[in-house]
Amino acid sequence: MEKMKEAYESILIVSCKLADEAIAEVVGKFKSLIEANATLDSVEEWGKRKLAYLINKESEGYYVLFNFTSDAAFLAELDRVYNITDGVLRSLTVKKIAESAAPAVEAAPEAVAADAE
Repeated sequence: MEKMKEAYESILIVSCKLADEAIAEVVGKFKSLIEANATLDSVEEWGKRKLAYLINKESEGYYVLFNFTSDAAFLAELDRVYNITDGVLRSLTVKKIAESAAPAVEAAPEAVAADAE
């Protein structure tokens, strides 16, 4: 049986205490890891942003968003490598919901009738 492939997006926050070359090296490491184990759709480097709260006494982080398609087994490996890599402050990977699968929100008939008056 073929493994089911799903679309995911993963956001990574890298420490700004690292030099620019080191940040690029960390981003390149994860880009090559995802390319080797999944289909990488896009990489968006958002750059330095202020954090909502301090993480390890840091107030800024370098944000990167990866969009990729893979099977669920790869997510555990990606999360493991995120956790053991120096310079990674936070990461989050979520499954994307297809537009056609999302429930449509419709206005209730009573609300439409009230707006007409």
